[in-house]
Amino acid sequence: MSDTVHIEERETWPAIVNGWRRKCPSCGSGPMLKGYLSVRKACPVCKEEFHHHRADDGPAYLTILIVGHLMAPLLLLVFETWRPEPLVLFTIFAIGTVALSLYLLPRLKGALIGFQWARGMHGFGRAG
Repeated sequence: MSDTVHIEERETWPAIVNGWRRKCPSCGSGPMLKGYLSVRKACPVCKEEFHHHRADDGPAYLTILIVGHLMAPLLLLVFETWRPEPLVLFTIFAIGTVALSLYLLPRLKGALIGFQWARGMHGFGRAG
């Protein structure tokens, strides 16, 4: 008899896409989040446990990184091209920055948890 444990292969990209959709990375149909950012203890459909995820500050960092890299060049382009009034420019970009941040944050959290699940990180140990 062999002492090797069968390691279940988990596809990374489908898990990340399911997480981006805020769905369970395992079954793809159960909701992962129970509120805006609160992660469920387990999937109501397939019973996959989520309580041991370690998203921590990762989604916030990625949100700031993406929003900053999109909005800073766009701000320069808009300013140099149309020269809007400062208050108009501030208002448009403040609303745009907040809206994009609020859109991305839960999706990036789901994607990060999906990545952790696919790689068997932080308690998402691979069943054998």
